[in-house]
Amino acid sequence: MRQAGRIVAIVLEKLKEKIRPGMPTKELDIIAAREIERLGGKPSFKGYRGYPASLCVSVNDEIVHGIPGERVLAEGDIVSLDLGAIYMGFQGDAAITVPVGEVSPQAKELITATEGALNAGIRSARAEARLGDISAAIQRFAESGGFSVVREYTGHGIGRDMHEEPLILNFGIPGTGPVLKKGMTLALEPMLNAGDWHTKVDSDEWTVRTADGSLSAHFEHTIAITSSEAEVLTVI
Repeated sequence: MRQAGRIVAIVLEKLKEKIRPGMPTKELDIIAAREIERLGGKPSFKGYRGYPASLCVSVNDEIVHGIPGERVLAEGDIVSLDLGAIYMGFQGDAAITVPVGEVSPQAKELITATEGALNAGIRSARAEARLGDISAAIQRFAESGGFSVVREYTGHGIGRDMHEEPLILNFGIPGTGPVLKKGMTLALEPMLNAGDWHTKVDSDEWTVRTADGSLSAHFEHTIAITSSEAEVLTVI
């Protein structure tokens, strides 16, 4: 899983470097598929439950599962990139949100807060803690910055399959839920909105966006539970 995670991290870093105004989102998908293959992996998302691409590209008010295509990125957009890779039968999954050129102060704050919420969740993830400790840490950090946490979409267990038990809410009560055990592997993925937390799904039956049209950001890491600090697997 470390190698699967490393592939995801390398490709996301490459995509971050390549993003620019005037780029069609489908170009990002082409780069992602090519780089995963070059590194010896296989895209997790392509064909998963019918998803048509190797990468999820969600722009501005799109929260998650945006399908890359002809849309052209513009100065001031924010773009969430969600990527999974398989290596020797094991999965890695991560996401980042990237500014396109110069973005608004609110967009910068949202991106920073979402990454901070992910890090808060990771800091709470260790053996003998409870799942609710992660959820509560994410929610507390997000709401302290004035942002809302998406509730219909969650993190998840991960291993040989992309989505495994347990379901990991991005809101909750500390001290509740299953006890975390050493060796568990989880994908934490807070999604924060600048407005209300409610969502809606586009007619493509994939793209999820904010119900009120506000901006959204998404960060994710695959982690392994240890007796001390969690090990982040989706890093270079």
